Amino acid sequence: MIKFLWRNRERPVLFSRRWLIVWVKRVLNSYGLIRILKRRWPHLKRGVRVGELSIIYGLEVNGSGKNLSVGDHSFIGRNVHIATHEKVMIGSFVCVNNDVRMLSASHDLSDPRWRMYARPIVVGDYAWIATGATILPGVTIGRGAVVGAGAVVARDVPDYAVALGNPAQIRLNRRSKELNYDPVIFTAPYEAWIGRNASLKAPDGVAS
Repeated sequence: MIKFLWRNRERPVLFSRRWLIVWVKRVLNSYGLIRILKRRWPHLKRGVRVGELSIIYGLEVNGSGKNLSVGDHSFIGRNVHIATHEKVMIGSFVCVNNDVRMLSASHDLSDPRWRMYARPIVVGDYAWIATGATILPGVTIGRGAVVGAGAVVARDVPDYAVALGNPAQIRLNRRSKELNYDPVIFTAPYEAWIGRNASLKAPDGVAS
């Protein structure tokens, strides 16, 4: 993360007015950047793969950390619970809002012994999972798909589709297929370093 921000930092003329503004912003946002780093560290220590610049505000992992991976430039909000009895793979440029549940295991109601089963969960790049949604075992959320607030998703959501309600109903072709945004790059601690770096604002630049 630090290497990325340093490599892609805005470089105003030394001692210019813009240089002064940029460095004041960097100093003022240094605590926020430290907090982002501190929130990542416990998950990295447990074996969670957290990609470049991804922000984790409040994540509870129930199970093996090695079963969870988060791609680059993704955002995970507060009070998010992920059960990692199986692999849970979250892509890049994904937004997971507060109070989301991803459950990779459940119990078989048809089994007299009520045994548990586990299935992997996959969340594609640019997906958006809104506040309070629940993703059940074995579900794949496609690239650019949206899961509405409070939805309970028990089956796959195709690319660029929208899932709404409980149980979730799928609505196709509801989202642009030309997605090119970054949910984290302009948060204040990052923006203080990136600033006016045009290379990150140009088309396809956010993934550089």
